[in-house]
Amino acid sequence: MKHSRIAAVDVGNDALKANFGKMENSCYIPNVIARDMEDRPVIGIEDLDEKDPIDNLHIRVHSPALEENNAVYRVGTLATKTNNSTELDQGSSKSEEDQTLVMLFASIALDAVSSNSFKAGKNDVIDANYTLGTGLPLREVKEGKDVGYRSQLLGSVHQVEFLVTPQYQGKKVNIKFDEVKVYPEGFAAYVNLIMDNELNVISQELIDKQILIQDIGGLSTDIAVIRNRNVDDDKAQGFPLGVAESLEEIRDEIRTRHGVELDSRRDVVDIITRKNDRHHIMVKGSRTNIHDITDRILLELAKKEYRNLRNVWQRNSQSEICYFVGGGSAVLKDYLKALNNKLDGFNIDFFEDEQESIWMMANAYYKLIMDFVNKNAQSNAKEKAAAEEK
Repeated sequence: MKHSRIAAVDVGNDALKANFGKMENSCYIPNVIARDMEDRPVIGIEDLDEKDPIDNLHIRVHSPALEENNAVYRVGTLATKTNNSTELDQGSSKSEEDQTLVMLFASIALDAVSSNSFKAGKNDVIDANYTLGTGLPLREVKEGKDVGYRSQLLGSVHQVEFLVTPQYQGKKVNIKFDEVKVYPEGFAAYVNLIMDNELNVISQELIDKQILIQDIGGLSTDIAVIRNRNVDDDKAQGFPLGVAESLEEIRDEIRTRHGVELDSRRDVVDIITRKNDRHHIMVKGSRTNIHDITDRILLELAKKEYRNLRNVWQRNSQSEICYFVGGGSAVLKDYLKALNNKLDGFNIDFFEDEQESIWMMANAYYKLIMDFVNKNAQSNAKEKAAAEEK
């Protein structure tokens, strides 16, 4: 049997975060793609291999799961430098977008060529088998879209060819999934709260509590109601509300008012969340405060998010705490805290380490898929022992 490598991939609306193997390899790629030509021009082509591959991902993707098969893309940071880059739009479903799959395949192919877990065969082709843990917004899982998404990935070979990419130019990766688990994002966040990477329970006090988890993403918000250690499907709610539209609004206003063109929404997030010079940009070489723009737009969004929390909490009055998770929570944290102090005074909590909040889903998928693999191995060992006894 071929070796199957673990992949835990969170295709977030802002960025993809992924853990591989025994968490010895991970990657963070802005969720931006751009259609491109096969032989993109590069200044200083002779120095190409000295550049970081993750910042210069240029690939062709062949997969029966894609609507636009065999297309060439710039992915991540490289895509933000073009004028035809695309980010996921409000109202789109993650499970039905080619962009989600392109990002997923790109990250796995990058791991396959960089981890030395698989050997290249003829013509620099790597056959790579993976066991994947990933997730979808609660709303899409409730609509049954996880079934179609999973079936798209299983049963087919998905090929990524690295074109003008440092170190990996000319390499091809044939990706095959031995198993795919698609988890609801809200439940994944709960698992991350109560278990460590070795699957030990670290928050015993949370296990039997009724808690809310509000996951604010780029395009949607999920509020999961956890009771009896499971998501209450009837009570859980998904809203087509995220930070992407507000980030785009900030980007547009910066362009209109200051004549500064930011490459992507990722740049806006950086301006809002970085430790130094937060809410400042450079305008013609001068450090300029844009607090009035960011405060007005983000406070308006925070009010909508808070209204959703209030409505869900009223219908689940015995909830003891709400945890805010996701990249959107990191952006809105200060505004939501201020609103809560002024209004209802709910028992809410954030992850002060913004990286922990941003990586929460990828870490949760890793724990869940490892738990599945371990239980599967134990079951197979018992079956083998029983067969040998006969």
